[in-house]
Amino acid sequence: MDIKLNIKPKVAYLTSIFTALIIFLFFSYKAVIAFLIYRELYGGGLDTLVLLRASVAGIMFLLIILFIQFMKINDLKSQRTILRGIFVGWTSVFIVLIVMKISSIYFILLTGISSLIILITLFSLIDLIKEEKNTLTDKEIYLLQKLAKKK
Repeated sequence: MDIKLNIKPKVAYLTSIFTALIIFLFFSYKAVIAFLIYRELYGGGLDTLVLLRASVAGIMFLLIILFIQFMKINDLKSQRTILRGIFVGWTSVFIVLIVMKISSIYFILLTGISSLIILITLFSLIDLIKEEKNTLTDKEIYLLQKLAKKK
């Protein structure tokens, strides 16, 4: 598939990090506020609402760490597999938000834009993988030259 708009995998990961960071900050803020209100009303302990919000924030924090680690991978086929998984994740969140909570338009836009950028990156990666198959690495060129001098 020949697409004129090429996006590098690093941009897709940075977009995912930004999306996860926004969600992390939002749910962390909501968890702290819910905890403070619950503590004032009932004197201590944790509510289910506080724990759920803190859990979502924790999951987003772990995703941010994973996305940072994924940026270090250089193999294009591995990048494509990872980006497929991230695309499925953000698209699932996008669809669930549309079905369950249409009023959260900012999160819908955020996850939708992330999904779109990752999809374009996946199409770009297909082209890059095809190009990589047709080129030789420096080590392969060196070995071919040594083999040619041997005969």
